[in-house]
Amino acid sequence: MAPSTVLRWRRAPSRSHKGLARGFGLLSDGTRLGILAELSKGPKNVTDLCKALKLKQPTVSHHLGLLRMGRLVNGEHQGKAVVCTTDKTNLKALASALARLMPK
Repeated sequence: MAPSTVLRWRRAPSRSHKGLARGFGLLSDGTRLGILAELSKGPKNVTDLCKALKLKQPTVSHHLGLLRMGRLVNGEHQGKAVVCTTDKTNLKALASALARLMPK
């Protein structure tokens, strides 16, 4: 491998790479993937997610909070409940970024 190639790989990741790493990091947890899978079926509140995933409310709320901060899930107040949906735009952006990393 040429020295210039080695140096190229040692550069710090760009801001966009750091953002992608954070997004993919959110997807690296089974509970969060389960939440996204349930929400892909349609909007759900925390109680619905707890029942579907057989998890306790604090666990689901914690992971939902992380997904909301990462903008992979949206929440809308409907009365006392917060109904969650996937953020299709940001999930598609992550999927597109991953596709760009695939060899042609």
